[in-house]
Amino acid sequence: MQTIQFSDFQKVDIRIGTIVSAEIFKEARRPAYKLQVDLGDLGIKKSSAQITENYKAEDIIGKQVVCICNFPPKQIANIMSEILVTGFHNEHGHVVLATVDLPVPNGAKLS
Repeated sequence: MQTIQFSDFQKVDIRIGTIVSAEIFKEARRPAYKLQVDLGDLGIKKSSAQITENYKAEDIIGKQVVCICNFPPKQIANIMSEILVTGFHNEHGHVVLATVDLPVPNGAKLS
């Protein structure tokens, strides 16, 4: 694995946000949800997440998730994804959301 400098890590804007909306993303090539995530002072941002194997849309409303906020926007089907909602692949190759175990303010930066 390549090592990086701490200054490289500091360039990545990693924040917590709360999912406020989740709906089936019918236009996506692979099963996914369209998400809206409240990132506090950054506002509500859109994203797409291929998490349908582990989560029902109605069950993730209110869930806090770890997001990368400074990638350039990316066109995914008919939406412009503004953030990357992070997660890890489980033993079946399905994404498990990266989250926190206690509530923190929306928009809080990883430190």
